Amino acid sequence: MIPRTALSGHVRVPANNTAIDSVEMRDYIDPMAENINSTFEHELKRLEKRVDALVHVCDQLQDENRSLKQRQDVLTSERANLLQKNEQVRARVEAMIGRLKAMEQGS
Repeated sequence: MIPRTALSGHVRVPANNTAIDSVEMRDYIDPMAENINSTFEHELKRLEKRVDALVHVCDQLQDENRSLKQRQDVLTSERANLLQKNEQVRARVEAMIGRLKAMEQGS
């Protein structure tokens, strides 16, 4: 079946027994090929924009990931320092308690 758009306008529709690659069909096929190429180029540009956007998002996520890893390293270091200080304070408090008990028993 011949598309309705081919029947209207300047495109001459060949008879049913005409070969698809004949000179008579060229006037019918060329506009279709141009339309397909245009659609393909449009789709290719759309996909290119999407890929560019994905690359941009990946770059942002990599930057954020790097920043979060640095922050985690800082926090891990701070935590280790705080645990060490906590142990020092615990040891000092236990020593003070021991001295107080010794003073109490000596009195």
